[in-house]
Formats: sequence, structure tokens, C-alpha cells
Amino acid sequence: MNKTSIYGLTFNELEDWFEGKGEKKFRAKQVWDWLYVKRIRDFDDMTNIKKDTISLIKDHFYLESLELHSKQESKDGTKKFLFKLSDGNLIETVLMKFDYGNSVCVTTQVGCNIGCSFCASGLLKKDRDLTSAEIVEQILKVQFDMDDKQTEERVSHIVVMGIGEPFDNYDNLMSFLRIVNSDRGLAIGARHITVSTSGLVEKIRAFADENLQVNLAVSLHAPNNDLRSSIMKINKGQPIEDVMSAIDYYLEKTNRRITLEYILLDGVNDKPEHAKELAELVRDKKKLTYINLIPYNPVDEYIQYKQSEKGAILTFYDLLMKNGVQCGVRHEQGSDIDAACGQLRSKQMKKDREKAKS
Repeated sequence: MNKTSIYGLTFNELEDWFEGKGEKKFRAKQVWDWLYVKRIRDFDDMTNIKKDTISLIKDHFYLESLELHSKQESKDGTKKFLFKLSDGNLIETVLMKFDYGNSVCVTTQVGCNIGCSFCASGLLKKDRDLTSAEIVEQILKVQFDMDDKQTEERVSHIVVMGIGEPFDNYDNLMSFLRIVNSDRGLAIGARHITVSTSGLVEKIRAFADENLQVNLAVSLHAPNNDLRSSIMKINKGQPIEDVMSAIDYYLEKTNRRITLEYILLDGVNDKPEHAKELAELVRDKKKLTYINLIPYNPVDEYIQYKQSEKGAILTFYDLLMKNGVQCGVRHEQGSDIDAACGQLRSKQMKKDREKAKS
């Protein structure tokens, strides 16, 4: 019998499964509590569930499938986990510590096909989508790391900004969001979750129709088509005007603020004229738009890109603010480890290839 991860089931799906096996629906509530509140790591630890039911569960499901390959810890408390999947693929998950809580950045795909020319995630093409269970387990693995230190800390925020394009794995993403948001389990508030997309237009519209309180961020990185196409190949098929139209739909449908992410690349997209053009691009939606200016984390393979000078970043910020655009500069974290998304995975795979040759 082929087993699947129990972490891939939403609460309603688990209820339906128990009913389908002739069990009472309340078993789902019991099991969910053991999985996400008590956070057991062995089905046999579910002490208020009869052995026959546990045997039934064990016949169909398994718990953990992610294996910790390595971990890096920054001086600022940022932790980067490299996990090995059951098929041998590697993924990254990052824990970032803030005054407001602990935020985990999760990966949604093995590799990425979006092809942003500055991003370490795109160094290796997409191999496959992660299952919803594999995304959920990233959160649990980080929480287990906290639990093992016998602290009261918990994962309080999630950003879906790791390796891959979340909206290219839409169904599994939505299952993941419903599982971690459930108030019966991890209970991570929807407003504490942010999903980032490179701009898949139809999926932005679909996400608006989901009627969720989850935050949305769109990676823009340029104020015009020529520049954006030169650094993000996705723009050739889904140009800025289409992305902005989808954003208009999202804002009208949800009346929720959206974040536009803008990585500042020295001499490429960080000039005063780019700031003015960006301000004009969002002029009619300033009240519900926030621009997140991101200092670039250098990647060895992309020597053509450098982090913008502090003066250029401040000038860019000031010009947006003077034009009434809400914006901020993201605080750098993990600068003393492989901070760029996909960088740790890429380096490990390079080492593995060199070792295999020797």
C-alpha cells in the first residue's frame, strides 16, 4: 500500500477520510490536536486513540519525510535549514527573528523556471512541485527545532518566498495555507502570512477570488517593460500592464493592501528616473500599495549585479515618499551566511557534483 503524508490533509479532508473508513468524525479533531498542538513525532504517542485506529492510520500515512541535511545560523539569529526530501532533492527553509515574532520563509518548488537573472533560486531549473505536506512540514521542522530547546517560542508568521513560484504550484499552496491557518492546529493568522509571486496574472486574479485575509506581494523589480524583461524573463509573456491590471482586480476585489517588491541593483534599476517612473506606475493605487525596497544579496554566479550604494537606496526611497508612495527598505538579515534564496542549496549541489567527479 502506498502511504502518503498525513500533513497533506486539511482538517475537512481528514474528517472525510475517517468517515470513509467507518470511523467517527471526531477522530479528526483528536489527531489534528496531536499533530499540530502537541506536535507528536510518532503516531503511537496518541494516547487517547485506540490501537486499532492508530494501526489504520499507520497503514495509510506517515509523518516526517524531510531530513535535515545542514543548518546555518547567523549572528542576528537567522537560521537557514537545508532539507533533503524523500527523493533526494534539496530545499531551503529560513527562520527569521523579529521583534514581532518568528517568521519562516518556505519553499514551494524544487528549483524554479521563472528565470529572474539575479536570483539564486533560478540557477537550477524546476524539477517538481512540492506537495502541500512537504510545505507544511517545513513549518513543523522549524517549530520542532524550537521545541527541542524547550522554549515557549513558536512560529508566528509565514512568508511564502522561498525557492520556486508559489502560484505555479497553486493547488498545493492553497492546501498548505488552509492547514497552517486552521485555528484547530498551528493557528497562524491569515494576516500573518504573505505569499509572493513574480506576477502570474491569472493566478493573482484567482487568489483575489479566494476571499482570504492572506497578504499578497508581487515581485516587480522594474518600472517598465524593457527593463523588467531584461532581468525577469516572465515579463515577456506577462508584461507590466497585465500585471498591474491583475493588481487592480485584486485591490478592487479584496480592498486589501498589496506589496510590490523591488530589489535594488546597482546601476540597473536604482536610478532617480526609475523611482519617478515607479511612482507614476502606482499613482492611481497609492492608498493600497506598499513598495518594499530590497537591498540585493550578491550571488557568486551573477557577478554582473551588485548591491546598490546606500546613497542610491536613500535617494530612491526619498523620491517615492515625496511622490506620496508608501515604501520602506527591508532590513537585511543573515548577511553572514548564504542569505540569498537558493544559495545554500546551489552551493551544496555544486559540492556534491565536484565530489562525484573526484
